[in-house]
Amino acid sequence: MESDINFILNNQEIHTKINPSTVLLDFIRKTQKLTGTKEVCKEGDCGACVVLHGDLEENELKYKTINSCLYPIQKVNGKHIVTIEGLNQENLNIIQKEFVNQGASQCGFCTPGFIVSLTGYLLNSKEYDYDEAVNYIGGNICRCTGYNSIKKSVNNILLDMIYVNCNNNNRLEYYVESNILPNYFADIHEKLKKLKNNIIAEEHTLKSPNSFIIGGGTDLFVQKPDELLISDVIFNSPQNEKITTINDKVEIHSSTTIEEVKEFFEKNIKIFSFSKLFKLFASKPIRNSATIAGNIVNASPIADLTITLLSLNAELTLSNSSKEIRKIKLDQFYSGYKSLNLTNDEIIETISFPIPNKNSLFNFEKVSKRTYLDIASVNSAMLLEADDKKIMGARISAGGVSPIPLFLSKTSEFLLGKEISNEIVKCAVEIAQNEISPISDIRGSKEYKSLLLAQLIKAHFIELFPEIVNHEVLV
Repeated sequence: MESDINFILNNQEIHTKINPSTVLLDFIRKTQKLTGTKEVCKEGDCGACVVLHGDLEENELKYKTINSCLYPIQKVNGKHIVTIEGLNQENLNIIQKEFVNQGASQCGFCTPGFIVSLTGYLLNSKEYDYDEAVNYIGGNICRCTGYNSIKKSVNNILLDMIYVNCNNNNRLEYYVESNILPNYFADIHEKLKKLKNNIIAEEHTLKSPNSFIIGGGTDLFVQKPDELLISDVIFNSPQNEKITTINDKVEIHSSTTIEEVKEFFEKNIKIFSFSKLFKLFASKPIRNSATIAGNIVNASPIADLTITLLSLNAELTLSNSSKEIRKIKLDQFYSGYKSLNLTNDEIIETISFPIPNKNSLFNFEKVSKRTYLDIASVNSAMLLEADDKKIMGARISAGGVSPIPLFLSKTSEFLLGKEISNEIVKCAVEIAQNEISPISDIRGSKEYKSLLLAQLIKAHFIELFPEIVNHEVLV
């Protein structure tokens, strides 16, 4: 199976016929011989393969960073892909100079990824902020330097940039004029428009029950990359309008990336913050690729976003090859470990949940072996509606304590109508212990996971009601 793929790679138009499930990294290195983009983990963990992905959104050229080792080449059709070679000029730019000046590159294997990621930051930052910049390169790992020299480089770059008199509308133009980006970037907008006009969209339909549907592919290309190359693969086409609010509900198209969900939540759900969730959820390049439906269908018992959506009372809209529509609550979607209430020809079209009201409170907690960029041992989310001290609505979910992402229905029901107190929290913990069925594995014993969930439920109440709930009493 091959597809016609047309895109711009650095300053070169590419027109090729290739297996659409070929990961971009393999094409860059093996076909185009651009070996500055490195192959290391091939699991999206190290960032050595990061490239820039440019696309026209509402006629505006926008760039994001992606892990090319997990990105199918079909998804770059009509896009601009930039490798480290595409950033190089006759002289070093400001980012490269600072890495040299601070000794931030030793073996050099990770350096291209850092340079590309920092370029992505400069293109996307609203303000030049050190903490934001460091977070942007959070998906890039260096085994040599200990990161201090890299952090010094970042700080010096931002000190130079902070006096730049440019805004987001003319930032790319300024970077070209200042030799931060090569001159060819100035022509990419028009080249992409022309390229997109000449691309004929291919129809992708379910051909067999064994077809793979790829949204982001950040898990599939880790688990079974070779199998995807010999299988029927359907790519979930992104929509122009990915997230809408309809009748007091948020509706999210299945192709929406985790980063797009994050940005929407931050801008539009002001009642409470989801910052803790997304701070602990993967790296920027992974969030730029992974989709909300992929996170749900992957059916991991510890999926951070799925656990959150359970607490938000999310509902799925499914459709089949006959265009028949079926709706199902997310807490009814999982029938067992990696088993879904989904027929062979059904896909998720949208995910929706009610917009929380002004009396709603939310908290997310997660324990993992590493604080960042790690899978949870146990995680939990709680959405609570409270009138003064009285609980009017409650939804608590938990991951890592059951074969499925678990909605704690009995615990949530118990809390309804109760007044918040230390004793009520203790009772809720006891009920939750009877709802779960953890197993011992590499992330901890079943006893440890049971204890973790008890502590996380307590943490929800301590975080949200510090003036009522006493952590010393609950310990």
